[in-house]
Formats: sequence, structure tokens, C-alpha cells
Amino acid sequence: PALRSVPEGTEMFEVYGTPGVDVYICPTLERSRERADTRRWHFDEGLEIVVVMNSPSNDLNDSHVQIAYHSSQESLPLAYAVLYLTCVDIALDCDLNREGEQDGNFVDKRQWVWGPGGHGAILLVNCDRDDPSSNVQDNYDQHVGCLQDLEDMSLMVLRTQGPAALFEDHRLVLHTSSSDARRARVFHVCGPEDSCGAYKCVLGQDKVSYEVPRLHGDEERFFVEGLRFPDAGFPGLLSFHVTLLDGSNEDFSEAPIFTDTVVFRVAPWIMTPSTLPPLEVYVCRVRNNTGFVEAVAELARKAGCKLTVCPQTENRNDRWIQDEMELGYVQAPHKTFPVVFDSPRNGELQEFPYKRILSRGRRVTQVVRDFLHAQRVQPPVELFVDWLAVGHVDEFLSFVPAPDGKGFRMLLASPAACFRLFQEKKKRGHGRSLLFEGVIGNGRVRTISINQVLSNENLISFNKFVQSCIDWNREVLKRELGLADRDIIDIPQLFKSERRKATAFFPDLVNMLVLGKHLGIPKPFGPLINGRCCLEEQVRALLEPLGLHCTFIDDFTPYHMLHGEVHCGTNVRRQPFAFKWWHMVP
Repeated sequence: PALRSVPEGTEMFEVYGTPGVDVYICPTLERSRERADTRRWHFDEGLEIVVVMNSPSNDLNDSHVQIAYHSSQESLPLAYAVLYLTCVDIALDCDLNREGEQDGNFVDKRQWVWGPGGHGAILLVNCDRDDPSSNVQDNYDQHVGCLQDLEDMSLMVLRTQGPAALFEDHRLVLHTSSSDARRARVFHVCGPEDSCGAYKCVLGQDKVSYEVPRLHGDEERFFVEGLRFPDAGFPGLLSFHVTLLDGSNEDFSEAPIFTDTVVFRVAPWIMTPSTLPPLEVYVCRVRNNTGFVEAVAELARKAGCKLTVCPQTENRNDRWIQDEMELGYVQAPHKTFPVVFDSPRNGELQEFPYKRILSRGRRVTQVVRDFLHAQRVQPPVELFVDWLAVGHVDEFLSFVPAPDGKGFRMLLASPAACFRLFQEKKKRGHGRSLLFEGVIGNGRVRTISINQVLSNENLISFNKFVQSCIDWNREVLKRELGLADRDIIDIPQLFKSERRKATAFFPDLVNMLVLGKHLGIPKPFGPLINGRCCLEEQVRALLEPLGLHCTFIDDFTPYHMLHGEVHCGTNVRRQPFAFKWWHMVP
């Protein structure tokens, strides 16, 4: 009890609440609180009275707490003090339990917790374009262009219960920080929900606070869209607050009585690996790749996925669609949609089937490195690629699905495996068999025999260097990704030196298109033995026991001669991971 309200001579007091009001006494910090109505209490300056109301008020001041002050010298109380109470229940709710519904269950809404038992709402960057007539992404303007746009947003509900008269001199204000206002936008439903015009932008950019009118009584609905992905300086967390302000005293400025807070995490961009099921294949049509496009189309048909051909008028004769973009997705409990990462045209990323992205070491721009690290769910593994002329990770590794083990195999280009294969063929009397027989329409390519390859000291020496570089990366990958040798398959491949950097000597076999169990592999034009390419036969022997189907595609002139292969000239949109990213613990 406050000293100023205590009558002189007070030694004890009693305290009671009206029905629905629980009163507790906290004698000391060391002791737990007790119900106040069990006995009289000796007056002590260290005592604290805690009042709890179990339900919102129907009217102003419809409940109260009464304190009776007593002296041992008097039979009747010395005095009474009455505190009139009005209870209002204010809650800012969202999908805290990540089940696609707004949840008011008690959790610390100010914290965002990873893991299957975690909590905290998720926000999507609304970077698609639901309205076909729009020329910009949905999050570029402050309007709801079509009702489908709302599916990409997260619902946030403000619930208030209490007497309406309270809000005659009290205000509810929804607010956020200026930095978070640049990263998210909030729309208030101010009319019929089937009308786009009903959605008013109330927070975002230069709007940091909004007085909430009680348009719908006890419940006001808001839709929240993300504007920015996590990045350097932005860990992805956003906070929104609702504060009840008391303006009942005209002589003083408004005073905050209560604030409720919710925290969203912006969903990360997730890159999809080649081991996930394919949905759609992309390829560019250019001046000299008609046969290649037809072969990719047939492979897509076998794999049962859609094919999209980018016409030459749109691609401007640029065939390298893998370098142009990285395909991934964003996901919240209520919505998943694909998102393209517009890469800086250097093919610097490769997908790992689990939770990592493989990048090309110090060649990766700082902007890309910061972006990938900020997503948190696929921290990059940096590989050494300075020995490669083009410098792309897919020049020496790829991943294919497998029915056992980890569910995949990593394929590594291997000069050592190729030399072993050629030595074996030579011992069996096939040393004169030629590489590059059958290459059509390219007079610059000369055939070379197995014997000539095995006697070329410069080629052998350079490939020993290449093998050492691949072996170094092999150990990094085993250590960082938890791989064993049984998870890796060595694919025969030779490289040649161009300006002291490595390029594929024959079409790069690991630079393949993976469509489920169907593989589109660059046709190597290897030595023909008994009418069959020994390189193709070796690759089949390594991969077909895994249930994979190998199709060798001639990309020699339109891609290989330009230092690229099948994977470089295609791209694939894939199904998302079955595993939900918020269940992991980074």
C-alpha cells in the first residue's frame, strides 16, 4: 500500500477484490506470492499488492479493489481505500506457431525461436507479380493490385475486448521503427475484403505509426508484406507494436499504458539442388543450337516436366541461362512460391542437396557472399576455382539422386580416372582409337588417339596439377559436408591449358542436366571401341546402377567450343524441400 494513503496508526490491512478480480500479496522477493484474502497482513513497506483481472470489463470502472486499514487498538477499520478498475484485453496476434493460423496462445511474442518446437511468425518478401497487367513487382508499390496478392502476405490481427467508452479518450497506435518500415509494409483492411480498394497502406517506407480506428469492433485485420530479404546489416527480424495511449488528462501529454509486440522473420531465399524433382526446364534458342534444344526437349518429355524455350529475340543470342539466374523459392506456412536470384553473370553458385551452397571462393562478390550468409539456412562453402579458365563450380562437380546412403552422390571430374581408363583400353589393344570422331560441323577439331593422349607429357603434367586442385576441393567438401568416399563418384575427365588455366579437353561430363532419374550429359566424343564410346560406357557403368538413365547430348559446337556445356545452357525450376526451413537450428 502506498504510504500516503495509509491512516496514522495503521498496523495491519485487509484487501479484497470484487468477483473476477484476484488479489495477491508479495511479501518479499524471496517468497512466492499468496492470495490476499486469506488473512490480515501486517503493514510493511516491502509488501506489494498484485491485482489480476480474469476477463475484460463490460463497463468503465465495473470492478474494484478495497483495502481496509486496521489498528490493534480499534475493533473497526481505521479507513478504507477503493481502487476502481477497468480491464481491456489488447493483443496483436499472428501465426506464432507456424501452422498457418493466427494464434493467441501464450508464448513470448517478442522472441523468434528456431527449431521444430520454436515459435515466431514468418513474412514473405512479396517479390512476385500476381497482377498480369502490372509492370512492377507486388512489393514495389503501396497498393493491393489484386486479391491474389494477399496470399503472399502474412495476416496480423489486432484484437481488443473491453468497454467501447474507454476508447473515447484512449488511442490504439500501431507502430514500428524507421528501419523496419523500410523493410516491410502493412495494409489495414478498411472495407469489404473482396475489394482491392479496401486495403490501406498504413505502415512502410516513411510511415512508422498509425492510429488504429475501431472499424470492425473487437478485431482489426492487417496484411504484412516483406520488402527486403535478409542481407548485410539486416538479420531478417522485424517488430511491430501496438500501444494503448491514455489521453484522459488534458493537462498532460498522452501516456502509454500497455504495449504488445510481435516479431516476424523474413523468409530466406532458398536455392534448390539438382537432386530435387524438376518442374520446368529453361533453355535459350540461339543461332546454332536447334539440335541441342530438341535434345533437351526430348529429355524434359521423358522426365515429365515442362519446357520453356526463351526465343532469340528475348535472349539476344545469349545462351548461358544458368549464369543468368539461380532458381529457388521462399516459403511460409501459408504460402510457397519460386523466386529467381538475379546473379551477377558469373555462375558462381552450385547447390548441395542438404543445407549448404557451394561457391567459388574469393571470386564471389562481397554482395553475393553477404546475401547468402544472411539467409542463414544454406551457409556457403567456398571452393578453390582459380585454376579454371571460366571459374565455375559446375566444371568439376555435380550431384545426382541415389536410392541409398545420403540419397545422392557427388560427381567429381577426375583426370586420374580418365588416364586409368585410357591405360586399360591401350593394354587391350585400343591405343589407336580416336577421340572426336563424329564431331559434325566443326573443322577446327582434330582427332587424337588414346596413344597420343597418353604420350603427351604436357597434357599429363597439366592434368596432374588439375587433379591436385580437385583433390584439395574434395577434402574441403568431405569435411564441410560430412561426406565419405562412398558418397563420391569419380567421373573420367581431362582438361587442357589455355593461358595457364583449365578448360575441358573433351565435353565436360559432370556439367550435366539432372532431371530426376534422367541425366542429360554432354556427349564426350570419346574413343570408339567396338562401335561404342568408352567414356559413355564408363559413365553408364558408374551411374546406371543407381537407377539413373543417361542421355548424351551433342553440345560440342554451340556450347563446348565456347567453354560451356549442357548445365551451363539450361536451368531448372524444382520442387521445394519437404523439410521446412524454420524447423532447423542454424
